[in-house]
Amino acid sequence: MLVLGTSHVGKSTCARGIGNAIGWPVIPTDKLGRHPGRPWTSVPDPVTEFYLRLTDDAIHWFLRVHHENMRPVIHETIKAAREAGGGFILEGAALRPEYLSGWEIGEALVICLHAERDALRERIERESAYSQQSDQMKNAIDKFVERSVRENEALVKTAIRHNVLLVDVTDLKNVDRLTRELTSRLAGMSGR
Repeated sequence: MLVLGTSHVGKSTCARGIGNAIGWPVIPTDKLGRHPGRPWTSVPDPVTEFYLRLTDDAIHWFLRVHHENMRPVIHETIKAAREAGGGFILEGAALRPEYLSGWEIGEALVICLHAERDALRERIERESAYSQQSDQMKNAIDKFVERSVRENEALVKTAIRHNVLLVDVTDLKNVDRLTRELTSRLAGMSGR
């Protein structure tokens, strides 16, 4: 199973819930290679500088380049997981619909989670404790929000173009419901 989507749509939550329930390993693409990531966590100053100095266009371009660079690593990860046998869940923002055909995913279930712009902003602001941040950090977080919104919109367009199942998780209850539904569906495939 592959779970696609931008930051803060619930990919990790969904994947962990299903993996724990049916005993499939969860492989986050964040563990395969990192990009600058969230500017409000314990990150080096250059990450904050990355968000503050670059334009929104440059930040989104950089993210796309990172995803392109991750493509062969993800392909090898999928190949190794398939050769090991059994089910697995790969989740992450670097999983792009336009790359799927080259990854030899077989009959894997592929879903792309997405949310409305305001919902993404609210989730990111809540997690980052936005209201308690300095003005400089708020500016960096705003850039991260814009990057995430742009990526969300791009993923929706390419998911539609590549016939990937889209799931709207603007309401977080949808993530919980999706996790339960997919757990039930995949439990039969795992032999549980």
